[in-house]
Amino acid sequence: MTTPPTGRLCAGRVVAVTGAGRGLGRAHALAFAAEGARVVVNDRGVGPGGDGGSAGPARRVVEEIAAGGGEAVVHDGDIATTEGAASLVTTALDAFGRLDTLVNNAGFLRDRMLVNLDEDDWDAVMRVHLKGHFLPLKHAAAHWRGEAKADRTPVARVINTSSGAGLLGSVGQGNYAAAKAGIVALTLVAAAELSRYGVHVNALAPAARTRMTEQTFATTMAAPGEGQFDAMAPGNVSPLVVWLGSAASDGVTGRVFEAEAGRITVMEGWRPGPTDDRGARRSPAEAGKTVRRLLADAEVPQRVYGAS
Repeated sequence: MTTPPTGRLCAGRVVAVTGAGRGLGRAHALAFAAEGARVVVNDRGVGPGGDGGSAGPARRVVEEIAAGGGEAVVHDGDIATTEGAASLVTTALDAFGRLDTLVNNAGFLRDRMLVNLDEDDWDAVMRVHLKGHFLPLKHAAAHWRGEAKADRTPVARVINTSSGAGLLGSVGQGNYAAAKAGIVALTLVAAAELSRYGVHVNALAPAARTRMTEQTFATTMAAPGEGQFDAMAPGNVSPLVVWLGSAASDGVTGRVFEAEAGRITVMEGWRPGPTDDRGARRSPAEAGKTVRRLLADAEVPQRVYGAS
Protein backbone atom coordinates (compact mmCIF):
# COMPACT_ATOMS: atom_id res chain seq x y z
CA MET A 1 0.00 0.00 0.00
CA THR A 2 1.41 3.37 -1.02
CA THR A 3 1.31 6.50 1.08
CA PRO A 4 -1.45 8.87 -0.12
CA PRO A 5 -0.32 12.27 -1.39
CA THR A 6 -0.17 14.98 1.23
CA GLY A 7 -1.35 18.55 0.92
CA ARG A 8 -4.66 17.50 -0.61
CA LEU A 9 -8.09 17.95 0.91
CA CYS A 10 -8.72 14.22 1.44
CA ALA A 11 -5.16 12.97 1.93
CA GLY A 12 -5.21 9.84 4.09
CA ARG A 13 -8.99 9.39 3.90
CA VAL A 14 -10.78 6.32 2.60
CA VAL A 15 -14.01 6.90 0.72
CA ALA A 16 -16.69 4.46 -0.46
CA VAL A 17 -18.90 5.63 -3.32
CA THR A 18 -21.93 3.61 -4.42
CA GLY A 19 -23.09 3.66 -8.01
CA ALA A 20 -19.63 4.89 -8.97
CA GLY A 21 -19.23 3.16 -12.32
CA ARG A 22 -20.78 5.94 -14.37
CA GLY A 23 -22.21 9.45 -14.21
CA LEU A 24 -22.17 11.31 -10.92
CA GLY A 25 -20.70 8.44 -8.93
CA ARG A 26 -17.78 8.09 -11.31
CA ALA A 27 -17.16 11.84 -11.19
CA HIS A 28 -17.22 11.76 -7.38
CA ALA A 29 -14.81 8.82 -7.19
CA LEU A 30 -12.33 10.49 -9.55
CA ALA A 31 -12.59 13.80 -7.70
CA PHE A 32 -11.94 12.18 -4.32
CA ALA A 33 -8.93 10.34 -5.74
CA ALA A 34 -7.60 13.60 -7.18
CA GLU A 35 -7.72 15.04 -3.64
CA GLY A 36 -5.68 12.16 -2.22
CA ALA A 37 -8.41 9.75 -1.05
CA ARG A 38 -8.29 6.01 -1.54
CA VAL A 39 -11.59 4.91 -3.01
CA VAL A 40 -13.89 1.90 -2.88
CA VAL A 41 -15.74 2.00 -6.19
CA ASN A 42 -19.10 0.26 -5.85
CA ASP A 43 -21.18 -0.50 -8.93
CA ARG A 44 -23.15 -3.51 -10.08
CA GLY A 45 -23.03 -2.39 -13.70
CA VAL A 46 -26.80 -2.68 -14.24
CA GLY A 47 -28.82 -1.03 -16.98
CA PRO A 48 -30.77 2.22 -16.53
CA GLY A 49 -33.77 0.23 -15.23
CA GLY A 50 -31.76 -2.06 -12.96
CA ASP A 51 -31.42 -4.95 -15.40
CA GLY A 52 -28.29 -7.02 -16.06
CA GLY A 53 -25.04 -6.54 -14.20
CA SER A 54 -21.28 -6.38 -14.72
CA ALA A 55 -18.20 -5.41 -12.74
CA GLY A 56 -16.83 -3.72 -15.87
CA PRO A 57 -17.90 -0.13 -15.11
CA ALA A 58 -16.45 -0.19 -11.59
CA ARG A 59 -13.25 -1.82 -12.83
CA ARG A 60 -12.77 0.87 -15.47
CA VAL A 61 -13.08 3.63 -12.84
CA VAL A 62 -10.54 1.86 -10.64
CA GLU A 63 -8.21 1.70 -13.64
CA GLU A 64 -8.71 5.43 -14.28
CA ILE A 65 -7.82 6.22 -10.69
CA ALA A 66 -4.73 3.98 -10.82
CA ALA A 67 -3.64 5.61 -14.08
CA GLY A 68 -3.71 8.94 -12.28
CA GLY A 69 -1.51 7.63 -9.49
CA GLY A 70 -4.29 6.92 -7.01
CA GLU A 71 -5.54 3.82 -5.22
CA ALA A 72 -8.95 2.23 -5.56
CA VAL A 73 -10.65 -1.14 -5.35
CA VAL A 74 -13.78 -2.61 -6.91
CA HIS A 75 -16.87 -3.56 -4.93
CA ASP A 76 -19.67 -5.01 -7.06
CA GLY A 77 -21.99 -6.16 -4.27
CA ASP A 78 -25.67 -5.26 -4.02
CA ILE A 79 -25.76 -2.48 -1.41
CA ALA A 80 -29.53 -2.90 -1.03
CA THR A 81 -28.86 -6.19 0.78
CA THR A 82 -27.42 -6.65 4.25
CA GLU A 83 -24.59 -8.79 2.90
CA GLY A 84 -23.69 -6.33 0.14
CA ALA A 85 -23.82 -3.26 2.38
CA ALA A 86 -21.77 -4.93 5.11
CA SER A 87 -19.17 -6.08 2.57
CA LEU A 88 -18.83 -2.51 1.29
CA VAL A 89 -17.51 -1.53 4.71
CA THR A 90 -15.33 -4.61 5.11
CA THR A 91 -13.86 -4.07 1.63
CA ALA A 92 -12.67 -0.62 2.72
CA LEU A 93 -11.27 -2.00 5.97
CA ASP A 94 -9.57 -4.98 4.32
CA ALA A 95 -8.06 -2.94 1.48
CA PHE A 96 -7.13 0.26 3.28
CA GLY A 97 -7.56 -0.31 7.02
CA ARG A 98 -10.22 2.33 7.58
CA LEU A 99 -13.36 4.04 6.28
CA ASP A 100 -13.84 7.79 6.60
CA THR A 101 -16.51 8.81 4.10
CA LEU A 102 -19.55 7.15 2.57
CA VAL A 103 -21.21 8.60 -0.54
CA ASN A 104 -24.59 7.00 -1.21
CA ASN A 105 -25.29 7.55 -4.90
CA ALA A 106 -26.58 4.33 -6.50
CA GLY A 107 -29.96 4.39 -8.22
CA PHE A 108 -32.04 3.86 -11.34
CA LEU A 109 -35.37 4.96 -12.81
CA ARG A 110 -38.64 3.25 -13.66
CA ASP A 111 -40.80 6.21 -14.56
CA ARG A 112 -44.58 5.89 -14.88
CA MET A 113 -47.60 8.08 -14.20
CA LEU A 114 -49.22 6.97 -10.95
CA VAL A 115 -52.18 5.20 -12.56
CA ASN A 116 -49.73 3.15 -14.66
CA LEU A 117 -47.12 2.53 -11.97
CA ASP A 118 -46.79 -1.17 -11.20
CA GLU A 119 -46.12 -2.35 -7.67
CA ASP A 120 -42.89 -4.01 -8.82
CA ASP A 121 -41.62 -0.72 -10.25
CA TRP A 122 -42.48 1.03 -6.99
CA ASP A 123 -40.69 -1.62 -4.92
CA ALA A 124 -37.62 -1.74 -7.16
CA VAL A 125 -37.02 2.01 -7.02
CA MET A 126 -37.66 2.17 -3.28
CA ARG A 127 -35.26 -0.71 -2.80
CA VAL A 128 -32.28 0.66 -4.68
CA HIS A 129 -32.66 4.29 -3.63
CA LEU A 130 -34.04 4.26 -0.10
CA LYS A 131 -32.97 0.83 1.17
CA GLY A 132 -29.73 1.27 -0.78
CA HIS A 133 -29.05 4.35 1.33
CA PHE A 134 -30.19 2.91 4.64
CA LEU A 135 -28.14 -0.28 4.65
CA PRO A 136 -24.69 1.16 3.78
CA LEU A 137 -25.37 3.98 6.24
CA LYS A 138 -26.35 1.50 8.95
CA HIS A 139 -23.22 -0.64 8.55
CA ALA A 140 -20.85 2.30 8.23
CA ALA A 141 -22.43 3.91 11.30
CA ALA A 142 -22.05 0.70 13.29
CA HIS A 143 -18.34 0.66 12.44
CA TRP A 144 -17.90 4.31 13.43
CA ARG A 145 -19.84 3.82 16.66
CA GLY A 146 -17.47 1.00 17.53
CA GLU A 147 -14.50 3.27 16.83
CA ALA A 148 -15.94 6.00 19.05
CA LYS A 149 -16.60 3.56 21.89
CA ALA A 150 -12.97 2.41 21.61
CA ASP A 151 -11.82 6.03 22.11
CA ARG A 152 -10.99 6.39 18.42
CA THR A 153 -13.73 8.88 17.56
CA PRO A 154 -13.69 9.24 13.78
CA VAL A 155 -13.98 12.30 11.57
CA ALA A 156 -16.60 10.53 9.50
CA ARG A 157 -18.77 11.91 6.73
CA VAL A 158 -21.85 10.67 4.86
CA ILE A 159 -23.23 12.32 1.73
CA ASN A 160 -26.63 11.06 0.63
CA THR A 161 -28.09 11.70 -2.82
CA SER A 162 -31.58 13.12 -3.01
CA SER A 163 -33.05 14.98 -5.98
CA GLY A 164 -35.07 18.01 -6.93
CA ALA A 165 -37.85 15.48 -7.50
CA GLY A 166 -37.66 14.54 -3.84
CA LEU A 167 -37.80 18.17 -2.72
CA LEU A 168 -40.49 19.47 -5.08
CA GLY A 169 -42.04 16.43 -6.75
CA SER A 170 -41.84 15.40 -10.41
CA VAL A 171 -44.66 14.33 -12.70
CA GLY A 172 -44.27 10.72 -13.81
CA GLN A 173 -41.80 9.93 -11.03
CA GLY A 174 -43.96 9.15 -8.01
CA ASN A 175 -41.77 6.22 -6.93
CA TYR A 176 -38.49 8.07 -7.46
CA ALA A 177 -39.70 11.31 -5.84
CA ALA A 178 -41.02 9.47 -2.79
CA ALA A 179 -37.75 7.57 -2.37
CA LYS A 180 -35.69 10.74 -2.72
CA ALA A 181 -37.88 12.57 -0.20
CA GLY A 182 -37.35 9.66 2.17
CA ILE A 183 -33.60 10.05 1.77
CA VAL A 184 -33.86 13.64 3.02
CA ALA A 185 -35.75 12.50 6.14
CA LEU A 186 -33.24 9.69 6.69
CA THR A 187 -30.42 12.24 6.43
CA LEU A 188 -31.95 14.47 9.11
CA VAL A 189 -32.45 11.55 11.50
CA ALA A 190 -28.97 10.14 10.90
CA ALA A 191 -27.35 13.54 11.44
CA ALA A 192 -29.08 13.85 14.81
CA GLU A 193 -28.36 10.28 15.92
CA LEU A 194 -24.76 9.95 14.79
CA SER A 195 -23.23 13.28 15.78
CA ARG A 196 -22.18 11.81 19.14
CA TYR A 197 -19.94 9.37 17.26
CA GLY A 198 -18.14 11.98 15.17
CA VAL A 199 -20.28 11.46 12.06
CA HIS A 200 -21.62 14.30 9.89
CA VAL A 201 -24.47 13.46 7.50
CA ASN A 202 -25.67 15.71 4.67
CA ALA A 203 -27.74 15.31 1.51
CA LEU A 204 -27.29 16.59 -1.99
CA ALA A 205 -29.85 17.23 -4.74
CA PRO A 206 -27.70 17.34 -7.89
CA ALA A 207 -28.58 18.28 -11.44
CA ALA A 208 -26.28 16.78 -14.06
CA ARG A 209 -26.21 14.76 -17.25
CA THR A 210 -26.41 11.05 -16.44
CA ARG A 211 -28.11 7.98 -17.87
CA MET A 212 -31.04 8.82 -15.58
CA THR A 213 -31.51 12.38 -16.84
CA GLU A 214 -30.24 12.63 -20.41
CA GLN A 215 -33.42 11.08 -21.82
CA THR A 216 -35.98 12.31 -19.29
CA PHE A 217 -34.73 15.90 -19.56
CA ALA A 218 -33.11 15.69 -22.99
CA THR A 219 -33.30 19.40 -23.85
CA THR A 220 -32.02 20.63 -20.49
CA MET A 221 -29.23 18.05 -20.38
CA ALA A 222 -27.96 18.50 -23.94
CA ALA A 223 -24.21 19.03 -24.23
CA PRO A 224 -23.16 22.57 -25.26
CA GLY A 225 -21.21 23.60 -28.29
CA GLU A 226 -17.43 23.35 -28.40
CA GLY A 227 -15.68 25.79 -26.08
CA GLN A 228 -18.78 26.53 -23.99
CA PHE A 229 -19.17 25.76 -20.30
CA ASP A 230 -20.82 22.36 -19.91
CA ALA A 231 -23.27 23.27 -17.15
CA MET A 232 -24.66 19.73 -16.88
CA ALA A 233 -21.33 17.87 -16.64
CA PRO A 234 -21.40 15.56 -13.58
CA GLY A 235 -17.98 16.83 -12.50
CA ASN A 236 -19.51 20.21 -11.63
CA VAL A 237 -21.27 18.62 -8.66
CA SER A 238 -18.30 16.68 -7.30
CA PRO A 239 -16.31 19.53 -5.66
CA LEU A 240 -19.10 20.07 -3.13
CA VAL A 241 -19.32 16.32 -2.47
CA VAL A 242 -15.56 16.11 -1.91
CA TRP A 243 -15.60 19.06 0.49
CA LEU A 244 -18.54 17.61 2.44
CA GLY A 245 -16.64 14.30 2.56
CA SER A 246 -13.52 15.90 3.99
CA ALA A 247 -12.51 16.95 7.49
CA ALA A 248 -12.78 20.57 6.31
CA SER A 249 -16.60 20.36 6.55
CA ASP A 250 -16.51 20.24 10.35
CA GLY A 251 -19.76 21.51 11.87
CA VAL A 252 -21.83 21.10 8.68
CA THR A 253 -24.38 18.36 9.24
CA GLY A 254 -28.09 17.73 8.76
CA ARG A 255 -28.14 20.00 5.70
CA VAL A 256 -29.52 19.60 2.19
CA PHE A 257 -27.82 21.25 -0.78
CA GLU A 258 -28.67 21.68 -4.43
CA ALA A 259 -25.73 21.65 -6.83
CA GLU A 260 -25.90 22.40 -10.52
CA ALA A 261 -23.36 23.85 -12.93
CA GLY A 262 -21.57 26.56 -10.92
CA ARG A 263 -24.41 27.01 -8.42
CA ILE A 264 -24.65 25.74 -4.83
CA THR A 265 -27.86 26.34 -2.86
CA VAL A 266 -28.66 25.61 0.77
CA MET A 267 -32.17 24.18 0.72
CA GLU A 268 -34.47 25.28 3.54
CA GLY A 269 -37.12 22.67 4.23
CA TRP A 270 -40.40 22.49 6.08
CA ARG A 271 -40.80 25.16 8.74
CA PRO A 272 -43.89 26.79 10.29
CA GLY A 273 -45.57 29.43 8.15
CA PRO A 274 -48.73 31.44 8.89
CA THR A 275 -50.66 29.96 11.82
CA ASP A 276 -53.82 30.60 13.80
CA ASP A 277 -54.68 29.16 17.21
CA ARG A 278 -58.17 29.97 18.49
CA GLY A 279 -57.81 27.82 21.60
CA ALA A 280 -60.94 25.82 20.80
CA ARG A 281 -62.26 23.29 18.28
CA ARG A 282 -63.45 24.60 14.92
CA SER A 283 -66.28 23.39 12.76
CA PRO A 284 -65.23 22.10 9.32
CA ALA A 285 -66.49 25.31 7.71
CA GLU A 286 -64.52 27.41 10.21
CA ALA A 287 -61.41 25.30 9.59
CA GLY A 288 -61.79 25.92 5.86
CA LYS A 289 -62.18 29.66 6.36
CA THR A 290 -59.05 29.72 8.51
CA VAL A 291 -57.06 27.76 5.92
CA ARG A 292 -58.10 30.14 3.15
CA ARG A 293 -56.97 33.12 5.20
CA LEU A 294 -53.64 31.50 6.14
CA LEU A 295 -52.91 30.49 2.54
CA ALA A 296 -53.45 34.08 1.44
CA ASP A 297 -50.52 35.05 3.67
CA ALA A 298 -48.33 32.04 2.82
CA GLU A 299 -45.61 31.78 0.19
CA VAL A 300 -46.68 30.13 -3.05
CA PRO A 301 -44.95 26.71 -3.32
CA GLN A 302 -42.63 26.03 -6.23
CA ARG A 303 -44.23 24.16 -9.09
CA VAL A 304 -43.82 20.40 -9.30
CA TYR A 305 -41.42 19.46 -12.11
CA GLY A 306 -43.36 18.71 -15.26
CA ALA A 307 -46.65 20.14 -13.98
CA SER A 308 -48.70 22.03 -16.56
